[in-house]
Amino acid sequence: MDIYRAHVLCCGGTGCTSSGSAQIIERFEEKIKEAGLEKEVKVIRTGCFGLCEAGPVVIVYPEGTFYSRIKVEDVDEIVSEHLLKGRKVQHLVYSDHATHEQNANKGLADINFYKHQHRLALRNCGVIDPENIDEYLAFDGYKALEKALTSMTREEVIDEILKSGLRGRGGGGFPTGLKWKFTYNSQADQKYVACNADEGDPGAFMDRSILEGDPHAVIEAMAIAGYAIGASEGYVYVRAEYPIAVKRLQIAIDQAKEYGLLGENIFGTGFKFNMFIRLGAGAFVCGEETALMRSIEGKRGEPTPRPPFPAVKGLFAKPTMLNNVETYANVPQIILNGADWFASMGTEKSKGTKVFALGGKINNTGLVEVEMGTPLRSIIYDIGGGIPNGKKFKAVQTGGPSGGCLPAELLDTPVDYDNLIAAGSMMGSGGMIVMDEDNCMVDIARFFLDFTVDESCGKCAPCRIGTRRMLEILERIVEGKGEEGDIEKLENLANTIKATALCGLGQTAPNPVLSTLKFFRHEYEAHIRDKKCPAHHCQKLLQYVITDKCRGCTACARICPAGAISGNVKEMHKIDTAKCLKCGACIEKCRFGAIIKV
Repeated sequence: MDIYRAHVLCCGGTGCTSSGSAQIIERFEEKIKEAGLEKEVKVIRTGCFGLCEAGPVVIVYPEGTFYSRIKVEDVDEIVSEHLLKGRKVQHLVYSDHATHEQNANKGLADINFYKHQHRLALRNCGVIDPENIDEYLAFDGYKALEKALTSMTREEVIDEILKSGLRGRGGGGFPTGLKWKFTYNSQADQKYVACNADEGDPGAFMDRSILEGDPHAVIEAMAIAGYAIGASEGYVYVRAEYPIAVKRLQIAIDQAKEYGLLGENIFGTGFKFNMFIRLGAGAFVCGEETALMRSIEGKRGEPTPRPPFPAVKGLFAKPTMLNNVETYANVPQIILNGADWFASMGTEKSKGTKVFALGGKINNTGLVEVEMGTPLRSIIYDIGGGIPNGKKFKAVQTGGPSGGCLPAELLDTPVDYDNLIAAGSMMGSGGMIVMDEDNCMVDIARFFLDFTVDESCGKCAPCRIGTRRMLEILERIVEGKGEEGDIEKLENLANTIKATALCGLGQTAPNPVLSTLKFFRHEYEAHIRDKKCPAHHCQKLLQYVITDKCRGCTACARICPAGAISGNVKEMHKIDTAKCLKCGACIEKCRFGAIIKV
């Protein structure tokens, strides 16, 4: 085995790859070879480190020096200074946006973004080469599968998952062990294990990052699930927009087959299990379990009534057990370390950890994993670094298009399944979008409803027609054409759709509207009655005004595409509101802050 004195870990996740990390890796390999260090220094392409805002990320071990926002031209200096002379390149070392602290003499666990996290599902992401099965094996990979097959009965495996308290991380929070038990109890000549990797929430990329950074964890978990319920085949349904995830998952499946960890007679126990990838075309509704299974079968991806549930009649009309990527990522650790170990984390009814894609108006955008029960405030401020540019926090949306928006007074809400639902939102798959004072909550509701209207399969009338009527009302409101009674219409439609839609997409589609009405009703009323947007966001409700800060430089008049600004040089200018297009070009051009939106 080759032994290296230093390892250069480069993020190879989608975010960093889109910012040029592939070229950075090539340059490292080239410069290391030129320096004669190829036998001393190894370059490793990993999955996502989580701190996407700082990418492309490079970490040099054994020092653990965290370099951020690296460009190809920075590589030469890191090689010549750090790898050859042992001197850290200080100006490239990560600096926390919120505290401006550098990481020059800290370990990864000392950085604010990481030190408040508890990484279980993400434990190997950014640590190992996801395309090298030997690295996964070095981190106890496939030991859980070996343990399950050689020393546990199928019933004992299911019981361990039940006792752990693991709940489905795909949004519903259904007890995982119970789902396994139902499928185990179904009698059939063939059963299936399925994985939902059709992550469709705007801004969510938890499952993608796990598949890109630790695909073997999902393979191992699905094999364990196959043994537990009596299935010999597994399907991973992943959207085609995830090419890196698909590529690495296929490499991992091929490697597992080569090592005898998939296929026939695994660990000499007589158990056989094979896995297949099925690509989705990006339909959000295919995240719903019955729609997903129809799509795998080659049919139109639309939900079917339940019962029968998939545990009785799923893929190809056979009993099928479906979990999402993050749920599976926890399974090997539960089997290896025991149910009590996992159940010791989290809250009474929500055990373990949860991964969130933290985005929006936040300093540290990226993936975070915390114990269930961690307050929203800790995630947003301790880990996320707070709101950029000194703006005030306004709301956080959890649960994606199916979730709700929670205001500042609920920042101390512990994040778990039950508390979020009680607060008017939901866990969802793990999207967490932060909003500041400049966000209009009516327009936020309109945005998410527009998404669900577009993604509706159209099978049931409440979702197909009802959500479109709600969207039409919201569009009128943000355009200044709202009428008295619109709020009541929205509430009536929302409650009807929740009660009558066929699947989870339709049943939860009104949630962003209902939650914003609950906590930000005054913004709806201002739009309708005063024809004003309190956040100064909705263009049709804005007026641009030039204040007495104007110096008469004429820059705004020269940039205005509608010729709406007039005035003499060195005299205060005026805006003709009838001509104004409200494009904002004048505000961007004004050097004196003399133009405001009212």
